[in-house]
Amino acid sequence: MGTEQQLIVVKSYNREKETVNKYYDLVTSFYEYGWGESFHFAPRWKGESLREGIKRHEHFLALQLALKPGQKVLDVGCGIGGPLREIARFSLTSVTGLNNNEYQISRGKELNRIAGVDKTCDFVKADFMKMPFSDNKFDAVYAIEATCHAPDAHGCYKEIYRVLKPGQSFAAYEWCMTDAYDPQNKEHQHIKAEIEIGNGLPDIRTTKQCLEALKQAGFEIIMEKDMAQDSPIPWFLSLDPNHYSLSNFRVTGIGRLITRNLVKFLEYVKIAPQGSQRVQKFLEQAADGLLEGGRKEIFTAMYFFLARKPETENQ
Repeated sequence: MGTEQQLIVVKSYNREKETVNKYYDLVTSFYEYGWGESFHFAPRWKGESLREGIKRHEHFLALQLALKPGQKVLDVGCGIGGPLREIARFSLTSVTGLNNNEYQISRGKELNRIAGVDKTCDFVKADFMKMPFSDNKFDAVYAIEATCHAPDAHGCYKEIYRVLKPGQSFAAYEWCMTDAYDPQNKEHQHIKAEIEIGNGLPDIRTTKQCLEALKQAGFEIIMEKDMAQDSPIPWFLSLDPNHYSLSNFRVTGIGRLITRNLVKFLEYVKIAPQGSQRVQKFLEQAADGLLEGGRKEIFTAMYFFLARKPETENQ
């Protein structure tokens, strides 16, 4: 790659980082309003609430990593730290949350103090494509619906590989296009674009591309599975405006109208930052794309993998 091409890539990546940061400055409050402290989806059993499903989803990841009390764990792209706090309490580990958004870190620190985990859990503001940690530092690493924001999956996984101790594991839930996705299908293209635009994402990778990037980074694949496939209650049900429950009232037609007018009023009186109405529209567009992608099974929000860093580089 020539110097000019390298500069184009760097400038493009810097623009991508700025876009993601501005996006999360505005959407964090919306996410917390809609989802609580954990900004992710989850498979659910019948009779299980969304919040219960989210906790179980986080516990499953911790169990697959075989976390032990006192271990040092890294949460890549931690949001405001909902999973970080849940996993730290569940496994009695010390979790460091990596996030490049100052607002989310500030909110996360406040919630850590409230939860009483501020002595064992912390946050580091940094880019997960260039982590400020020494090699072989962490006993385990996980990412929940976060590394889909990486412009280069291989580069991201390679950094995770670097900071993970030899013989230890990395687990993640990834946003991916499934094998059912047809890149030549116009409807599929439209749904994919809605998800990308509404969630501030680069090109969404396929499950095969994720696995290949992991292998190229040096990982051994221990387990991989689309957790959406066996879910008795579809993960996207909470986004369906035709499905009414107290937990998803905000996405119903009436709920969206109320939220839209509230945001408009709050932005008008300068309580909500300028651009909030635009972000609200993006989120509605994202919800529509996610719902259709889930229904048609061309997209999953929970492609799970467990990967191991070999004890030695040539293993």
